[in-house]
Amino acid sequence: MPSAFLHPFAKPTRESFITLVRGQGAVVTDSNGRDYIDGMAALWYCAVGHGRTEIARVIAEQAETLAGYSTFDPFTNEPVERLAERLIGIAPMPDSRVFFTSSGSEAVDTAMKLARLAHVQSGHPEKTIIISRQRGYHGTTYGGTSAQGIPPNREGYGPLVGDVLQVPADDLEALSIAMSQNQDRLAAVLIEPVQGAGGVFPPTEGYIEGVRRLCDQHGAFLIFDEVISGFGRLGHWFAAHRFGVRPDLVTFAKALTSGYQPLGGVFVGPAVRGPLEADPNFFLRTGFTYSGHPTACRAALANIDIIEREGLVDRAHHVGQRLSAGLHSLHADGLLAAVRGDGAVWAVAQHPQIDPVKVRDRMLEHGVITRAVGTDTNTFCPPLVIDDEQIDAIVDALAVCSQP
Repeated sequence: MPSAFLHPFAKPTRESFITLVRGQGAVVTDSNGRDYIDGMAALWYCAVGHGRTEIARVIAEQAETLAGYSTFDPFTNEPVERLAERLIGIAPMPDSRVFFTSSGSEAVDTAMKLARLAHVQSGHPEKTIIISRQRGYHGTTYGGTSAQGIPPNREGYGPLVGDVLQVPADDLEALSIAMSQNQDRLAAVLIEPVQGAGGVFPPTEGYIEGVRRLCDQHGAFLIFDEVISGFGRLGHWFAAHRFGVRPDLVTFAKALTSGYQPLGGVFVGPAVRGPLEADPNFFLRTGFTYSGHPTACRAALANIDIIEREGLVDRAHHVGQRLSAGLHSLHADGLLAAVRGDGAVWAVAQHPQIDPVKVRDRMLEHGVITRAVGTDTNTFCPPLVIDDEQIDAIVDALAVCSQP
């Protein structure tokens, strides 16, 4: 009999789940006392590792003073103002502002809305079309679902948000054609610089730069979905820094708090904030109950303190290089069909006769967590505090569990 809890991304009829009860560093422990190396940072987010009492203490401290309060007009709070200033210091574009949400999905929806709204405020309400890429994962609210390039995640939900188009990933010519065909109504292009949940696909050479040029040419905003790639995962604060390309809007979440509290947001660059601020009588009618939640913001501040103090942005290079070397060695031995990744996020494609879900389950038996996506892929996105021995254990388990 299934429990009362209807699990996300799971079969509703499944009755047995692994009950996790604690975590420390790059290891989590289940209710039977079994340890697992967390090869996925929970779900792409626990950058600083589990069991950080420093973050737990500031959460408790804030909850005892002002746990939560709306930031709708006319209210604000000190933690959200501090966090916004802190984030602007590491933002991918100068002169940005920050809009806070509770999640990456909400952040994507907000970026899509702000892109369209900025065109309205600029006198072009007809500019509503948003183009995204096949394989892209942009969350599961209706806006993000509509922008998804993963067909099974779009099925069964009825009519989706209109004026959202997909083009093949990494195909600048296809993007250029779609933009030209919709020139007069084009609002924005939405991409993950490195596609994550769709299977970890780094961009082809020159693609990101090409998208920026096309957006400039056609008067479209460029939205980077950095929910996975932000906060050091690629060895830079953001993928925009990694690729040297300036977006107009950037979504973020996940590693902002390393999952210690739900929090996300959008960097709103000058090209978008300008139209929103041009009319002093304009009233922004979007936001969420927990936008700028003070306890979540305190968790984020403590998390960023740890990332900076322990040099975890730079450490992502080491984690990625060691993990990549191990995965490529398995590929060279013929155990894997392909290896893909960038920074400290990687994926492997299994040979056709190998089921990635069975690989996941076998790896759990060996005390390692991976995530199976698509028809052939297992992904790896470990906490940035993982040590070399644990990285090697991930590779060793994958070697054993990828056998026919």
